[in-house]
Amino acid sequence: MKVHPKRVLVAMSGGIDSSVAAIFLQEQGYEVIGMTMKTWDYASTGSKKKETGCCTLDAMQDARNIAVKFGFPHMIVDIKKEFGAFVINNFKSEYLAGRTPNPCVLCNTHIKWDALLEKARQLSCRYIATGHYANVRKENDRYVISKGKDITKDQSYALWGISQENLSKTLFPLGNFTKKTIKDFASAKGLHDLVNKSESYEICFIPDNDYRGFLKKNVKDIDKKIGPGDFLLEDGTMVGKHQGYPYYTIGQRKGLGISLGDPVYVTEIRPKTNQIILGSFDDLKRTGMYVYKINMVKYASFKNQSWDTVTKIRYNDPGRPAIITPTEDKLKVFFGNGAYAIAPGQAAVFYEGDDILAGGWIEKPFVKQTI
Repeated sequence: MKVHPKRVLVAMSGGIDSSVAAIFLQEQGYEVIGMTMKTWDYASTGSKKKETGCCTLDAMQDARNIAVKFGFPHMIVDIKKEFGAFVINNFKSEYLAGRTPNPCVLCNTHIKWDALLEKARQLSCRYIATGHYANVRKENDRYVISKGKDITKDQSYALWGISQENLSKTLFPLGNFTKKTIKDFASAKGLHDLVNKSESYEICFIPDNDYRGFLKKNVKDIDKKIGPGDFLLEDGTMVGKHQGYPYYTIGQRKGLGISLGDPVYVTEIRPKTNQIILGSFDDLKRTGMYVYKINMVKYASFKNQSWDTVTKIRYNDPGRPAIITPTEDKLKVFFGNGAYAIAPGQAAVFYEGDDILAGGWIEKPFVKQTI
């Protein structure tokens, strides 16, 4: 099947960013096809919050309206089965293992990109595109992801897992623009509803942000299998009971249901013994961590040598200097000034300037002390 060199399939969520991305590409002479992915069934979550964000009927209609207004085709593709089998099952299993999952990274790199590229192949598209604030370029036979111009909106952290093959077919039309520029452009096009549309930052299948409620509804007999456990201080003193280790995350302070005078945080989760360790904010500090399942981006390998990087351990993390050293099957990461609330299950992304060197999943922080 012959590929059309200027045909591009654009992922459209119904929001301002993906809509403007499609319009930008059309104005640059691309033959645009819009595609909205249905990743989850709102009714199945049991949430009482009003339906918002992507994947809703309103969002899909908004995307379709943009396509009609600007005269390009639009389609809806149902990927609920793939999404549930991979992203939601991983979300549940990670919490049951005492880790804190990052479903948005998994969805981007393993579900949405695969769905886009499969449909692009069927439609003879040369490229796929999204509304992410990030950039991609080819350098020394590698496709390199770098930060978007608008650092306050940069989304490169969520894209580290995309393969080189998939990056070779990916466009990020918004990478060199600020959010203000995008809003001004949309206003000039008369898209005032999009400009004023609220943006959703919740996980799509948990629109009310109630992770505990989601697990209770979706993990059979979770409370019977796990049940309450002990809250321990860093010195081993038992100070109360918790509802079960899957309901807590590293760094959590609110919702513990315990008062000890001074603020306390979850510093460690012990799934084997169903224990939650509490400590001060300073007790959250670790000197480093191990990271596994590495995806190389800027270079093909680390060549068995240490690298100076700026490392992000969560989406909104500004990043901090770190030295990474490859071992047999993972990376050992040392923070010269330490890092707080390193949560197993989250993504770690390593930067060289604005470029992503590599990314991976946090296995565990260095041990601070043994109780």
